[in-house]
Parts: sequence; structure tokens; C-alpha cells
Amino acid sequence: MTKQMLTAMAAGLVLAAATPAIAQQGGSTVTTATTQGPMLSFSVSEEVRSRPDQATVGAGVTTTALTAVEAMRLNAAAMDKLIAAAKSKGIKAEDIQTSGINLSPQYDYSNNGNGQPPRFIGYQVSNSVRATTPRIDDIGPLLDALVAAGGTNVDGPWFAMKDPDAQLVGARGSAIKAAEAKAADYARLAGYRGAELVSISEGSFGGPQPPMPMVRLQAMDAAGKATPVEPGQVANTLTLSFQYRLVR
Repeated sequence: MTKQMLTAMAAGLVLAAATPAIAQQGGSTVTTATTQGPMLSFSVSEEVRSRPDQATVGAGVTTTALTAVEAMRLNAAAMDKLIAAAKSKGIKAEDIQTSGINLSPQYDYSNNGNGQPPRFIGYQVSNSVRATTPRIDDIGPLLDALVAAGGTNVDGPWFAMKDPDAQLVGARGSAIKAAEAKAADYARLAGYRGAELVSISEGSFGGPQPPMPMVRLQAMDAAGKATPVEPGQVANTLTLSFQYRLVR
């Protein structure tokens, strides 16, 4: 599109009636609701990746007994060992949190094909906790300790930043510089002298995480090697939304 055509379009927008006119392309929007000049709206995103500084793992036990009371009692004793193992690896009490307790009756359905009703065989209790630690290099030994203490349901680890906003400090400056350049380019192409910043709004979110590491839950070898865990990097994305007014 030629510069003359862009200029004509911009002039037409300025002279439009009270009803706002909108032109949108490539994620940017130019609107004109007043005679002060077209409004330009767009967003800029910056992604920051870095090594995580905390990790969370989950572990639990499942017990079965003929009565609900006995199943709960056995599970409580097993969970005490699991929590003690986590604390022995330096996990603070405030960083250990119960994430789920489930009690359910269990039935044997193997005779259903013979017209027999399900046979009650007892109650099953599953209980799990999540432990969070800043010591990334100790995740492997922690998992081994939880399994050695009787943990049968293990999941994670989940990696994160304790203060994700701190990652984004430098990204804000980069996003604003990119926005200034983009607004100036729109103004030039549309035949305007420049663009004045009207507003900025921020949104941020944790970006897609690397695939969860494959944790091999197995006995430590003779050399005492712990379960291997690679933290990789975690990503946070900053998105700033801008409004500029194109000026003559």
C-alpha cells in the first residue's frame, strides 16, 4: 500500500462521524473516536527463561483394610513415615502440605458374568502430600527418601520461580522500546509526525514449561547414585498492551 493511500485512509478516519471507526491488521488496531487523531492499540510480549529456584514433588501411600477405621489407621502410620522422611531431607513443616485424602470401598467384580453381585473386600485409603524446596539439586535424593519410606504414589517434580515478577524487570524496558518503535513505524506509514503514548496495561503469565523430567524411581545403586532429575528452565511471559495517539 502506498504512502498516499495510507495518508488518505488516516484522514478519512479523522473526519469520520461520531461512531468510532476501526481498522485491524496483524494484532494492532487503529480507532478514531475523536478529532484529536487516530488511536493505535497493540500488545508486545517478551519471554524470559531461567533456571528454576524451587521445586515441588508429590508423594503418597495407599492402604487397604477390612474396615474404614483400620484402613485410615494404617494409612496414618504410613504417612507419618513419609512426612518424617521429607523433614529428614531438610523440608520445613510449612513447606509440606496434604494434597488429597480419599477413602473408598473396594469390590471384587470378577463374578459379575455369572450373575453374582460384587463381593465387598474392604476399604482403601490413599493420602498424598506435596513438598516444596529451594534446593533443586536435592530433588533426586528427596524422591529416593520418600520411596524408601513407603511412598508408592509419586508425581512431579514441578519447577517454578519463587518470585516470577523479578524475572520480568528487564523485560519491561525491552517491551516499551519495542512498542515505541512499532508506534513510530505506524505513524510514519500513515503519514503522521509521530505517536503519543496514552496508556499501558500489563499482564504476565508463566509460559509453557519444559517437558516434565523422566524420574526413574528405583533403588540407589551401590555407588549411592540418586534418582537423576534435570530442572531445565522455566519461562515467564510479560505482555504489555499499549495505546498511542497518532499526531500530525
